[in-house]
Amino acid sequence: MTTETTRTVSATRAAEWLAAGDAILIDVREPDEFRAEHVAAAASLPLQSVAGLPRTLTIPPDRKIVVHCLKGGRGEQACLTLADILPGREIYNLEGGIIAWKQAGLPVVGTAAGAGAPSIFRQVQMIVGTLVLLCVVLGFLGLTYAFALAGLFGFMLAFAGISGWCGLALLLQRMPWNRTA
Repeated sequence: MTTETTRTVSATRAAEWLAAGDAILIDVREPDEFRAEHVAAAASLPLQSVAGLPRTLTIPPDRKIVVHCLKGGRGEQACLTLADILPGREIYNLEGGIIAWKQAGLPVVGTAAGAGAPSIFRQVQMIVGTLVLLCVVLGFLGLTYAFALAGLFGFMLAFAGISGWCGLALLLQRMPWNRTA
């Protein structure tokens, strides 16, 4: 892992680079977040796929690479990964992510009904995490079967991670706050 600090760029400067053809914009959010709302010029490459960038996209060596997410955290992780696999390239994290892009008055595509909702994966994490916490608390309060229920939720989460199939995520996709306009 590189020890360099991540370079950042403002939304307005990144927009100038994109308009001039000096940069490529990569959105490292999850696919459902990208579908709900994204910058028109952005290529979708979820954070877990960033290491495969050289196989996925051909980027001319003279172009800067600007990475963005929702607020900047995942973008920074992606920049560090890219710095390791593409040494010598100009790689920037969009300061403040797509939120800063919109605050700068720059256009986005989609502005869907579910654009303000957390991603499906985050919703699953919040729900299952809350259920596990509740079950553990109930277990310590004397309802010992709640510990088994917490274990079941943990198993289901592990199964979803291993198999790629998550019933809760499928259910959440049908909820009104996650539907696109």
